[in-house]
Amino acid sequence: MLSVVRTYINKYRLLSDNKPVIVGFSGGSDSVTLLTVLQRLGYSCIAAHCNFHLREEESDRDEAFAQHFAHTLNVPFYKTDFDTRQYAFEEHISLEMAARALRYRWFEEIRGHLDAQGIAVAHHKDDNVETFLINLVRGTGIKGIRGMKPKNGFIIRPLLAVGKREIQEWLETEHLAYVTDSSNFSDAYTRNFIRLKVLPLLEEINPSVKEAIARTSGHLSEVEAIYQFVIEKARTAVWQDNNRISIAELLQFPSPETILYELLTPFHFTRFVTENISATLEKTPGKVFYSSTHRLIKDRTHLLISPIESTNKPLYTIELKENETIWYGPVNLSFRKLVIEENTCIETNKCTACFDYDKLSFPLTLRTWQPGDRFVPFGMKGTKKLSDYFSDRKYSRPDKEQTWLLCSDEHIIWIVGERIDERFKIDKTTKYILTVNFFGQDAI
Repeated sequence: MLSVVRTYINKYRLLSDNKPVIVGFSGGSDSVTLLTVLQRLGYSCIAAHCNFHLREEESDRDEAFAQHFAHTLNVPFYKTDFDTRQYAFEEHISLEMAARALRYRWFEEIRGHLDAQGIAVAHHKDDNVETFLINLVRGTGIKGIRGMKPKNGFIIRPLLAVGKREIQEWLETEHLAYVTDSSNFSDAYTRNFIRLKVLPLLEEINPSVKEAIARTSGHLSEVEAIYQFVIEKARTAVWQDNNRISIAELLQFPSPETILYELLTPFHFTRFVTENISATLEKTPGKVFYSSTHRLIKDRTHLLISPIESTNKPLYTIELKENETIWYGPVNLSFRKLVIEENTCIETNKCTACFDYDKLSFPLTLRTWQPGDRFVPFGMKGTKKLSDYFSDRKYSRPDKEQTWLLCSDEHIIWIVGERIDERFKIDKTTKYILTVNFFGQDAI
């Protein structure tokens, strides 16, 4: 046992000799083996016991045994108490999940407090097999069925190299006592059901099913490393400007849907939504998809991702003072009132707009577009929907939302940096001109 565990620790570089290690210590057979083996291998151990108060007197019995056993090994002992049922109720999770969350959170707290090098937990080969089957039944991806890692952050699993039978035989040989959790013999929990009901049936088909599953899980662990390599390669190839995924680049990879799922998972898009997005990749643009935090727009050549913003449209009021004003906001504008004279030179370009001053109502306002907005494009007679105007110019949804409108009362007088409204243009009767210059924009 000592030789196998030492070799496994060295192979995966789980521990060093310079700092203590926290050992999750329930007092059961697995944790007794873990603590004893690590202590005999010369590591500085700290036993950490959680009392979840789920089995009445039995929970207190386990605590007393764990404390006594740690003291016999001259190992420091830390313990904590949890109201696990209350936590599970408040978080709307199972008792299993509640206990796991509470346990690992406390382990990490004392690891940091004691400056320990890691947190050793007593998962063994059989636990790995059970995890494989649980995740397989739940329909998890490759990460789930590749099994437990020897090391995950500060969590280490030195006993993954040995099975439950080996642990039991070693404990008997060493005459080591341990406590037995009566809930281990109940099939009320998912893991116990797999252990007590499913695995015995599978062993009727293949007596070596545990070893077979363990080998498969190990192979899949290697496959996952290759999988993650390809995902990262795809991420580099398809991401542009941090918020755009190139559809053409994505389609060059095998299984674009799977790659898309991995890329969108950090933005909380579900597998179902990702499948729907994937189905639109070679179809008409304009489709919009949502996660709980983000929106994705299928544009012509890209998938455009942005955080879900407040539905309140920003509105800025612009007060003009004297004859010239510089206004700084989401767009930076300068305003100047001019008197029409014979030699008045009027500059015309997309960044400069000129209006008949007397046709305007003040103060002017600046806002983003809203569904139903209309204006009369310069040079035309009838009104046009702003959405149609955008479509004619192939604006993407983000382009539309980054466009600002200068307004007089309820009328749009200028799509800033684009086009003015015909009704507010300068004509033969104009006496005063308001010139507006656009000289910069911040992202919304």
